[in-house]
Amino acid sequence: MKFSDPFKILSPHERWAPTQSQMDAFQNAYEKLLPPLVYKIRLAVAKWRDENYAGASDTTKSLLNFWFNQEHLIGQTKFSFFFSQREAIESIVYLYEIANAKDKYELMKFDSSGRISTGMFDENWTRYVVKMATGAGKTKVMGLTLVWSYFHKLYEADSTLSKDFLVIAPNIIVLNRLRKDFDGLKMFFDEPFIPDNGFDDKDWKNDFQLTLHIQDDLKPITESGNIFLTNIHRVFFNEEPEQSFETTFLGVKPKPDADTSKGLDLGKILRSDKIKNLVVLNDEAHHIHDSSLAWFKSIEDINNKLKLKTGNGISLQADYTATPRHNNGAIFVQTICDYPLVEAIKHNVVKSPVLPDEASRQKIQEKDSNDFVERYRDYIHLGYLEWEQQYEELKNHKTPILFIMTMNTKEADQAAAFLEANYPKMKNSVLTIHTNTSGEIKESASSKKDKEELEQLRKAADDIDKDHSPYKAVVSVLMLREGWDVRNVTTIVGLRPYGADSKILPEQTIGRGLRKMFSLDIPEKLVIVGTPKFLEFVEELKTEGVEFQYSPMGKGAKGKSPVIVEVDKENPDKDLDKLDIPIPQLSPRIYREFKNLELIDVSEFKNEKVALKKFSSDELKEIVFNDIEGNLSHKTVFKDTVPDYRNVIGFFTASILKDSRLVSGFNILYPKVESFIKYHLFTNEVDLSDPQTLRNLSEVKPKEVLRTTFKKAIDELTVTDKGTAEVKNYISLKLTKPKVAENQPFLVSKKSVFNKIIGDNPFELEVASFLESRFSDVIAYAKNTMGEGGINFKIEYQAQDGNIREYYPDFFVKTGPNTFYILETKGREDLDDLLKIKRLVTWCKDVNNAQSEYTYTPVYVKQEKWDEVKQNLKSFQDLIEIFKVSEL
Repeated sequence: MKFSDPFKILSPHERWAPTQSQMDAFQNAYEKLLPPLVYKIRLAVAKWRDENYAGASDTTKSLLNFWFNQEHLIGQTKFSFFFSQREAIESIVYLYEIANAKDKYELMKFDSSGRISTGMFDENWTRYVVKMATGAGKTKVMGLTLVWSYFHKLYEADSTLSKDFLVIAPNIIVLNRLRKDFDGLKMFFDEPFIPDNGFDDKDWKNDFQLTLHIQDDLKPITESGNIFLTNIHRVFFNEEPEQSFETTFLGVKPKPDADTSKGLDLGKILRSDKIKNLVVLNDEAHHIHDSSLAWFKSIEDINNKLKLKTGNGISLQADYTATPRHNNGAIFVQTICDYPLVEAIKHNVVKSPVLPDEASRQKIQEKDSNDFVERYRDYIHLGYLEWEQQYEELKNHKTPILFIMTMNTKEADQAAAFLEANYPKMKNSVLTIHTNTSGEIKESASSKKDKEELEQLRKAADDIDKDHSPYKAVVSVLMLREGWDVRNVTTIVGLRPYGADSKILPEQTIGRGLRKMFSLDIPEKLVIVGTPKFLEFVEELKTEGVEFQYSPMGKGAKGKSPVIVEVDKENPDKDLDKLDIPIPQLSPRIYREFKNLELIDVSEFKNEKVALKKFSSDELKEIVFNDIEGNLSHKTVFKDTVPDYRNVIGFFTASILKDSRLVSGFNILYPKVESFIKYHLFTNEVDLSDPQTLRNLSEVKPKEVLRTTFKKAIDELTVTDKGTAEVKNYISLKLTKPKVAENQPFLVSKKSVFNKIIGDNPFELEVASFLESRFSDVIAYAKNTMGEGGINFKIEYQAQDGNIREYYPDFFVKTGPNTFYILETKGREDLDDLLKIKRLVTWCKDVNNAQSEYTYTPVYVKQEKWDEVKQNLKSFQDLIEIFKVSEL
């Protein structure tokens, strides 16, 4: 997988969005795929960022400029916040301070879905939800929010924010993770959260005087500011839950006499006159999905008490979670920013999930046995083989962890015993943690010894990433769906099914393995194996990004200044009106129109026949692993039974439908795929149940012939050329926003509205230099830049694989007031290039037929011919005579 730069600023239009087929699969339930407020907020925040945070207070501007426009060093290492972290805090600040969107009525102005109403907002105070993938750094955004609120309250006279913070964790596991950052305010001083004294004439570090209170270990409440770090049970009211074995992991609010030695009760303090205003920061905040829950009611109670005391309620509640979803799957309407897992994977911020392909999955099966280990032996063994390979590769650097999830505690014990008894590397190296289906510790503690043992267990789980940890595997019923954020889990084996009733989401299930062990420069994989139901559940993540639309970003050269391409407004020697080039935007000509798949006749296919290979018994058992986008990752030899051919055919049928962007038709297509494989794919008729046939179907060649043959047949039925197009509007080059590009060679231009001309390769720059200097008959020209701030002119075309794709021509050239050329350069040519040029020719004809004011002509400059004639080219007219195209 090609990774993109997680630090680069993304425009709202570059972000992941569901395809129509994904929307169709959810019956256009927009609210289950995209947070309804996020798109318009992104647009507003991007505009505000481009305007250098216009309208913000001095304190806000200082902090944002310090965080994101200053170079930071931690020791000798450069540090930057991810763009996702930047966008999250910018969104909070923008909504609170600039848009003044502090209630549901103001937030609803950002709705893009038309599907939300005031009744969907349970709270009557300001609440924002930050949605960020597990492992993407939510805690840092929480820290940025806290620092901003603190200094805003300290330095801005009319601030409605607070210097007092209630930081809530759902359980002790999460609390202990937060403590690592908050103890001694370590995170704030070790990383660039607080500007140095003197920055913008303020004593920032001297003025950051916060007292940290953890659970009921309360220190004197100070006027300079307080952080109350606690799990939610400490702020419950009218609750006296039993002390139980769960307390070490989950914590509960103590009974009235539980902490009399301290004489302080956190719940009472938060509702007392000592706290005049408060900012609430919730970690793993998907727990607040229902106003009837004690979690919500406790915060509501604090808000009401504050209103009685001061007339104002909670200043701000900011929630942070990867999965802010209600039980019906809908995303919380209060979600203001979104960094989905698919983007985190694309940025190499987290590990890339890797799953076995469908044919491989059929090679391992549950056995008909009442014995748990015997029944699931194949899955456990495959997980061990994958882990062992990782262990041999990494043992000199890190200890990878195998994580096995079972249905109940008895099965967890059996799986752990099996690992230790059958694999020498696992001897005395398996940690078993008993949890129930909610991820909570199950048994009750009846003695001091039990509590001490559980504390040791918790510490062992907490330290599992450390070099001194003896553990190589963890077996659990679910091992807490949040908080246990170790980095060394590299293989997950799922031996339990999931469904809607579990109220557990796929990202939560694999979330414990997503955090990376190494730096951003090193790609890492999370191997996921398990029962078919488990893998089917995990693959629901595909609806959130496998067929995503994402513009390439590219990494900038480190240590070098970027190249900024912008309209040259400050240049007095340029007449921008004369240099401007109007670029028509046409209505789409090529589109999909779904027709009856019954018309497909496999006997009429003119496909290549594949010779049937003969495989050894070992080769028949090869397990193929693919990443989440379907690309080959690696293979593992596994000795076991033959898969059911019907499952294999079903897999190929579903893949063909998906590849063709079709959401229905499985029952129609399945018998056609079955017949094609049996009679037409190979040089001879084959027995579908023969292991040799099924092994051949896992080979690249048969799969490719199968895919492309059906894809072509389906595309011939569904892709339609409308035959005409109309001009919708024109792009004016002089209105293009600045583009920040990676450090690269460029031309300083006198004949373009832009200050610089960059190229994707040296050939493009060479052609640009001729347009600039040698061709006097060129009045103006421009390079078609892509991405944020670029021109982004594109034409749809049907690619060689049958899909409708987008083509970005290279140059626009102006030789007269109304005479323009669309110029494409090409080095080595492929089949898609010819299709693009053919489409460009049609596009120019359509434009010229649709209007008469301008003429547009296609020009196709191939490098091989260019190198032959370039020395003889005296004018652009010379070039046109050689490279102009009219028909292909």
